[in-house]
Amino acid sequence: MKGEVRVVTSNEHKFAELKDLSGHKVRLVRIDSPKLEIQADSLEEIVRYSAVTFFSLFRFPLIVEDSGLFIEALNGFPGPYTNYVKRTLDNEGILKLMNGIENRRAIFRSVIGYIDVERLELFKGEINGHIGDKAEGDKGFGFDPIFIPNGYNISFAQMDLKEKNLISHRSQAFREFLRFYEKI
Repeated sequence: MKGEVRVVTSNEHKFAELKDLSGHKVRLVRIDSPKLEIQADSLEEIVRYSAVTFFSLFRFPLIVEDSGLFIEALNGFPGPYTNYVKRTLDNEGILKLMNGIENRRAIFRSVIGYIDVERLELFKGEINGHIGDKAEGDKGFGFDPIFIPNGYNISFAQMDLKEKNLISHRSQAFREFLRFYEKI
């Protein structure tokens, strides 16, 4: 196994998902710090900024991750503003915005940034689904209770960690990172 990689996040659920996926391929250590999140129109821009800023502070290989829920009928809202919208409107607010809207298609996207002294690399994942009619489930976090992935009739918040990690946007991005990390 190579050296350890720090994951900068204040979200213990996000770290648990990544740690579950890491297996024996990389040792992850959590740095409990809120992400330095700029307001930007793309997840990639947010992740790049956070990765560079944290690397300049800590000077060791690290990962930052940002996710967004992009709802088709709301023109991609909340998108890169998902964290703010979760804190202000929460699941019930999104459900109110979706009240009476037939098109409930949505995409969850994740961008993971890895940075070390030689490189900054981005890894992406996404999963299609739709917004449920109500919040269901008590597992997961964020908008998991209202997001139902295509091919399923349950929300992310109704899945256990292993099941969610088989298909989620974050797990797709992290698997891309692991394939890269094994080669460097």
